[in-house]
Amino acid sequence: MKENKDTEFYEVISEDCLKTVCAFANFNGGKILFGIADDGTVKGIDNPQECCLEIENKINDSFKPIPEHSLSIDAKTNVITLCVKEGIDKPYLYKAKSYKRNDSVTVELAPLELKRLIMAGMNLTFEELPSAIQELKFSYLDEKLKNELDLSLINIDTLKTLELYHKDEGYNQAALLLSDNNTFCGIDIAKFGESISIIKERNTIEKESILKQFDDAMVMFKRYYQYEEIKTAYRKTVEILPENAFREALVNAIIHRAWDVKACINVAMFEDRIEITSPGGLPQGLDESKYLKGGVSILKNRILGSVFYRLHLIEHFGSGVKRIMDEYIGNMTKPQFFCSENAVKVILPVLKQDNLLTPDENSVYTLVKKGYASSTDITKNCPFGKNKVVNILKVLVTQGYIRQTGNGRGTRYSL
Repeated sequence: MKENKDTEFYEVISEDCLKTVCAFANFNGGKILFGIADDGTVKGIDNPQECCLEIENKINDSFKPIPEHSLSIDAKTNVITLCVKEGIDKPYLYKAKSYKRNDSVTVELAPLELKRLIMAGMNLTFEELPSAIQELKFSYLDEKLKNELDLSLINIDTLKTLELYHKDEGYNQAALLLSDNNTFCGIDIAKFGESISIIKERNTIEKESILKQFDDAMVMFKRYYQYEEIKTAYRKTVEILPENAFREALVNAIIHRAWDVKACINVAMFEDRIEITSPGGLPQGLDESKYLKGGVSILKNRILGSVFYRLHLIEHFGSGVKRIMDEYIGNMTKPQFFCSENAVKVILPVLKQDNLLTPDENSVYTLVKKGYASSTDITKNCPFGKNKVVNILKVLVTQGYIRQTGNGRGTRYSL
């Protein structure tokens, strides 16, 4: 048994546990086990009934409102389990500070995280907050609505229906993002040559409607990853990288990013791949496994998502990863997805119908395919040394042939 994001051990009753109670009440809930050492050794608690009363009093004296919780005693081990549920009266504070779990430790919230937690407690998101700028124009959105939905000129009723305008508060942040001019960081695109020191084109698209930002990015994509081919009397568009995959990944980056973070969506275009990095991490309540599995429609920006859906720029919420993967059926290399607390990165490889690996790379790839997961096991079955194996593994990961998980001695490789 080990500590993790939703479980913490305390060998004795300590005031410090109240920080973790605060963290669990703010995010996802969890349990604290008293009478277990940090290494998982069961010690038990003397007089557990009295200690339960002590814990109860500490919580009641330290929190207002009081987080929902329960206490139980294991009669065999005298271990006390305190279960704390995620609360609805956020943010929960302990000594005027708020906390969260970061893996197996409890840490204080940064100011921006606290602001988000306050909004969550009010059942608000950043896009719903009133815009500081109330004189907005929507010519680009107007044109899109005309073309896609056959609507006439936008009026206040249209904007109310799209949830961009409220009669008491005026335009919100979502409206500002969709307006012709806004104050947010946009999309930073760079096309690299043979190395990152060679930049063929750099384009920072910002301070315009995010719909136009999207269209401008698509134009640059087509310039480098599509070409026209004439066969007999017919002209055919050839895709070096699937347009639908790039479109889906870019839309997801726009509607799922954290717009209160002052950073651009980063699109790095290489000869063999495109990397799209979206600031802000996954939406609250959606972990990496659920994200990769798909089918879960938790939108960080519900209003923006609804507008993009009405404009047919996205089809079904929660289907983005599957739709991207479907574009690579039958291809040697597959897209990769990396999620952290602060960002989501999608790597889209160029299309490779044939195996373009060198003989040495193919030897390592074949061993991974057979189930050899560590560099040590792969080296034992290769005719060359570990340094070369590790370097080849890095190449295979970068090109999308294999996936790397863990780090250090726990690093593992798989298809």
